[in-house]
Amino acid sequence: MKIAITTSGNDLNAPLDSRFGRAPKFLIYDLEAKTFEIIDNEQNLNAAQGAGIQSAQNIARLGVKALVTGHCGPKAFRVLEAAGIKIYNTSASTVKEALELYLAGKLDESKSADVEGHWA
Repeated sequence: MKIAITTSGNDLNAPLDSRFGRAPKFLIYDLEAKTFEIIDNEQNLNAAQGAGIQSAQNIARLGVKALVTGHCGPKAFRVLEAAGIKIYNTSASTVKEALELYLAGKLDESKSADVEGHWA
């Protein structure tokens, strides 16, 4: 199973980015292989609108089944939910910390968006 974690860096020690749609990058972690790849999200960083929707579609195409992020807006939440991707919010400071919390079952699945659209 693959999970996506929002970040601005290139490895597990990178900071967790609190934004989903406008996160600079996604770290896609494969739980079976215990490997990861970095996916650039620069095209959505400065998008006037639709960043969350486009980001959600991009990670869904990668076969991601869970997202760990700081916050997720309503439009992205609907797209992720429709794609069967579970969303987990965290205030972890690094990707590694967020991943460890997820693996330990210490994150609760989000039932709705936790921010309004177009927040910075």
